[in-house]
Amino acid sequence: MEPVTDQACAAALYSDDDSALDTGASLLAADPSSDDALHARGEEFVRRAWDRGWHPADLVRSVRRELPDNGERGAALVAGLIVAETARYAALPPRWADQIAELPAPAPRNRPDRFTYAADLLELYRVLLRLPSIEPVGPPPGTVTGLPHLPPAHDEPRMLTRIRALLAKAEATGFPEEAEALTTKAQELMARHSIDEALLAARSHGGRAPGARRIGVDAPYETAKAILLDAVASANRCRAVWNSDLGFTTVVGFESDLEAVELLFTSLLVQGTAAMTGAEAGQRAGGRKRTKTFRQSFLMAYAQRLGSRLAADTERVTAAADVGTASGDGNGSGAPGGLLPVLAARDVAVTETAERMFPRTTTTRVRGAVDEAGWIHGAAAADRARMGGREGEIAR
Repeated sequence: MEPVTDQACAAALYSDDDSALDTGASLLAADPSSDDALHARGEEFVRRAWDRGWHPADLVRSVRRELPDNGERGAALVAGLIVAETARYAALPPRWADQIAELPAPAPRNRPDRFTYAADLLELYRVLLRLPSIEPVGPPPGTVTGLPHLPPAHDEPRMLTRIRALLAKAEATGFPEEAEALTTKAQELMARHSIDEALLAARSHGGRAPGARRIGVDAPYETAKAILLDAVASANRCRAVWNSDLGFTTVVGFESDLEAVELLFTSLLVQGTAAMTGAEAGQRAGGRKRTKTFRQSFLMAYAQRLGSRLAADTERVTAAADVGTASGDGNGSGAPGGLLPVLAARDVAVTETAERMFPRTTTTRVRGAVDEAGWIHGAAAADRARMGGREGEIAR
């Protein structure tokens, strides 16, 4: 006779019908001996996801997105499967340990009851089974790459700690001028650190190559958020490609730049959301009720205005560093030909990597900001945050 787990999965996983879930869950609830096999099936689905390019944080984000009515429950269930599956490996790829540490607490087995627990697991398995293949941003666990481990630049942990501290203060302050100064200082540190690492690699002929990481771009107003992330990526010598269907942007660049992009994007989103909430409260106090259009226009203006400002900050820091390098007052790297050829070579490497990963991207011109007051307030908030790249276009 066919095992109960196979019967339940066959009944529930290949249909969108709730009655099919109930049938599968009833079979499992009536047979406690099937518990281990049911969880082993889930770990198998997770393992297949690794082979299709997914990472732990991606799975949790996708489950929450695909199960809007049961997202947190699904996230807790998939977290338990991820922890169990990844425990099989002696070592994990870079950044996986951090992602696993940030998972939600795994759901306890068979709570609140056997039937509900089994139904929730089967609903989760439907999501995992249907995940598409996506562009890999690193090897799956258990893969031996044959490449030597390259340590980070000598000042990277200290520099990132300073940047995090500056951005945390910018998010916490209630004074726009202070937030502007702190965020601008953080971007300057990022740009200088990127330049220092580029010159050090050129001098030592370091073997670092561009990498990639995925950053969630969640609803609502995901188009404006994707534009903001594209602006931050461009200003920090990275390329960003947005997958609107799956709710994330893949950012391609050198590792220290990728870290800077994620830090700054997260902070600017927090600052922008706080500024939007404050501006919206003022509008509502004046009798306005068009909240959705105000928010959308606010965030679009905020993202686009930041693009030019971020780029200007990076250009200013680069120009100053190039003068210092040419005159012998820079960091003493001794890079042949000065700073600009070194940065140009890294830009080429990033572009080539992005084009290999995404040979068929399209550029979409964004429309839809229709609220004048929202646009004006969003642009003003961007001026205070003082950050930005290209306006109004994102790669997809």
